[in-house]
Amino acid sequence: MRRSVRPTLAVATATAVTLVVSGCAGWGGGPGGGGPNSINVLMVNNPQMVDLQRLTAANFTADTGINVNFTVLPENDVRDKISQEFSSQAGQYDVATLSNFEIPIYAKSKWIAPLDDYVAADPTFDQSDILPPMTTSLSAADGKLYGEPFYGESSFLMYRKDVLANAGIEMPANPTWQQVADIAARVDGAQPGMAGICLRGQPGWGQVFAPLTTVVNTFGGTWFTKDWQAQVDSAEFRNAVQFYVDLVRTHGETGAPQAGFTECLNNLIQGNAAMWYDATSAAGSLEAATSPVRGKIGYVAAPVVETPSSGWLYAWSWSIQQASTKKDDAWKFISWASSKGYEGLVGSQLGWSRVPAGKRASTYTSEAYVKESSAFAQPTLDAILRADPNNPGVQPRPAPGIQFVDIPEFPDLGTQVSQGVSSAIAGQTSVDAALKRGQQLADDVASRYRERSK
Repeated sequence: MRRSVRPTLAVATATAVTLVVSGCAGWGGGPGGGGPNSINVLMVNNPQMVDLQRLTAANFTADTGINVNFTVLPENDVRDKISQEFSSQAGQYDVATLSNFEIPIYAKSKWIAPLDDYVAADPTFDQSDILPPMTTSLSAADGKLYGEPFYGESSFLMYRKDVLANAGIEMPANPTWQQVADIAARVDGAQPGMAGICLRGQPGWGQVFAPLTTVVNTFGGTWFTKDWQAQVDSAEFRNAVQFYVDLVRTHGETGAPQAGFTECLNNLIQGNAAMWYDATSAAGSLEAATSPVRGKIGYVAAPVVETPSSGWLYAWSWSIQQASTKKDDAWKFISWASSKGYEGLVGSQLGWSRVPAGKRASTYTSEAYVKESSAFAQPTLDAILRADPNNPGVQPRPAPGIQFVDIPEFPDLGTQVSQGVSSAIAGQTSVDAALKRGQQLADDVASRYRERSK
């Protein structure tokens, strides 16, 4: 998950930037000001959002007369600021970028406004064109919709077609994890410095546990049972983690305990890995005009064991703060930024490879987009459509989520447990020891939910 992710999303800068797009200085030109014909948007500084900033004034503002004041921050910083702002309901920002992890939690706390009435009154937005897993993941337990996706992703397996062909290996369209491990063993060292596979090992709930939780799911494991019994030290969870640790230690990249999305992306681009399991959004970089592996990469479904699919689901999305006094204008911005028309605007002015894809079915019937992304468009769409955030494993879950558990405590829990797993990848501790500690932490969380259910 970029990031997710999202850890799986690129960060353009580590410095906070505030940009006023078509802002009127007479109205203050920033959060807290802006006047009656402006809205304040707080968002992550990923490349797709940077493109949005470039296009807003000459298009959205020119058409609607609504000025947009952007406050743009790196991912970790923006999450903290959004949490502080929305929990206090200060009303300083009208719109913010939230992921499908935060949206159900914020909706339950009534920090964000439902969007159903706006969608119903705006048929040109065409909610039916939004991919169903995205709509599901951006809805809350009350059945209402609280976010619209700007772009989305799942996960799949990426591999060097030429390396496997030279080794006489044919990659299955729907590989199992054991098949992937066998292939990794055969192509390990196929070229000087080339690992059989790259897998995240960097600590973090959105780093190593983004791919690893999907492995746990398909091995038959889960963080919690439906009645809130912690399962971190169960046989299924342990088998999945042991498999992952063994695979990356035996046939994985150099420096695996510190490797995240960016490190694995660079390894594949530089020819230092033959395979990589991670976010579908990585394909755009692999197939970029300047990429040395452009045209050499194959894309197949996320590996499985006991489940029919295992790809994750992640989306950077737009939500409206409940305290906003400019909800109508906020919706106009959201409906433009997540529209078919905006995708066409990006494609025609900036290039089709920069379209914020992964959210609309129509994107994948666009001749221009499919021509540009023919190598990975269909595998990406298939991965997203097969993702089921409500049923990602073999047993019922107490909360939705594929690569995460959608509860407020999970970021801290997942990060703490991930530190032990990363240490196991580094050979500094055992998987059993890491998960024994993880079980204690998970049970602390689960006990609170069991107590509430009494």
